[in-house]
Amino acid sequence: MDERYPELFLMDDPKSVVSEAFRMLRTNLQFASVDRPLKKIMVTSSVPQEGKSTVIANLAICIASAGSKVLLVDADLRRPNIYKLFLLENYKGLSNLLAENLPKDAVINKTKVENLHVITSGPVPPNPAEILGSARMKNFLDQVASEYDMVLIDAPPVNSVADASILSSLVDGVILVVEAGSTEREAAIVAKQQLEKVNARILGVVLNKVKQEKSGGYYYYYYYYGEEGKKRKKKKII
Repeated sequence: MDERYPELFLMDDPKSVVSEAFRMLRTNLQFASVDRPLKKIMVTSSVPQEGKSTVIANLAICIASAGSKVLLVDADLRRPNIYKLFLLENYKGLSNLLAENLPKDAVINKTKVENLHVITSGPVPPNPAEILGSARMKNFLDQVASEYDMVLIDAPPVNSVADASILSSLVDGVILVVEAGSTEREAAIVAKQQLEKVNARILGVVLNKVKQEKSGGYYYYYYYYGEEGKKRKKKKII
């Protein structure tokens, strides 16, 4: 019997409205990287349970399906979820690579999606912020960025811990996930301000779990704003 991946829409239902929305997100990211290459992208949220892991997992599948070699890294060392989405073991992963100096090949998982590899979080360490901000983490990201077309990093929520702010200095851009009808406006604003304080390059916001009136299902909106369109778009996404 085939395994089911209910939250991985690009695998479970590639012709769905949700899957098409992720293809639009992929296209928008391609336009966003015209002037500055995007090799390392972090996805985060303002608070827990806004769907950031589901968003980044589907985005990874979407980019890999287009022919790019993609590495998805679960850097949420406190409440990891990527291994669950891809039905992987998590007894060793990023935390082992950083704390025990394991070679990356020892923690890279192949997936059923061609061109997509995954590094799970590994066991929860006692000092997540410290190891994520280490020189070893920076060197690791620089190394894999030279070997993959795209490196996607799932980070903890911005407002909960310092991890996302630390990681934002190591990547080329950040996507913020906001859950429609659930995320408080003030929480989203604080998250955006916190990222700006550390000079993160905010690429845009994914408005998640917007109800589709005709079918009653859920789909994803992506709003990209650059310097020219920032003022016009800002009211829509925060």
